[in-house]
Amino acid sequence: MNPRKKVDLKLIIIGALGVGKTSLLHQYVHKTFYEDYQTTLGASILSKIIILDDTTLKLQIWDTGGQERFRSMVSTFYKGSDGCILAFDVTDLESFEVLDTWRGDVLAKIIPMEQSYPMVVLGNKIDLADRQVSQEVAQGWCKEKDIPYFEVSAKNDINVVQAFETLASRALSRYRSILDNYLTDSIKLSPEDQSRSGCC
Repeated sequence: MNPRKKVDLKLIIIGALGVGKTSLLHQYVHKTFYEDYQTTLGASILSKIIILDDTTLKLQIWDTGGQERFRSMVSTFYKGSDGCILAFDVTDLESFEVLDTWRGDVLAKIIPMEQSYPMVVLGNKIDLADRQVSQEVAQGWCKEKDIPYFEVSAKNDINVVQAFETLASRALSRYRSILDNYLTDSIKLSPEDQSRSGCC
């Protein structure tokens, strides 16, 4: 693929209330961090254009509300997504413990698909001292599920770009794989079909 070819990818960022999903997204897209906290109601969308593997990607990133009362509404945003960031707060054990539930919600809406659905896990707020989730525990959970793990800080811009672009790269690979399979399946001619075209 060449840079003139543009691929649109829909990515979602999910996790419990207050883990810093909006801050991570603003750090990635705008290189800004806001101290004042506002709850995301439903979802908001930010876009960023990057070039990855000689391909121009337009990332449409959906920032979802983490409140329990929005859970069913938020899950409707999962459909059609190309990848997911699961975020938790390393200073909040409960936000880590509910990752399984968030992951299950996404997979229930995305699967069945032949290709594996790209995800990354972000342990946010590593800049804070009162840590409740060790790096080893988080890495163990991710290794068990074969999901890349990043220790990040939205405030100090640590590993934010790497995490988002790892997901974008995996989503692009999946997109190409699906496209290749679609094109291959749509032009297959089997020998049996050719032999039946006899004259009457």
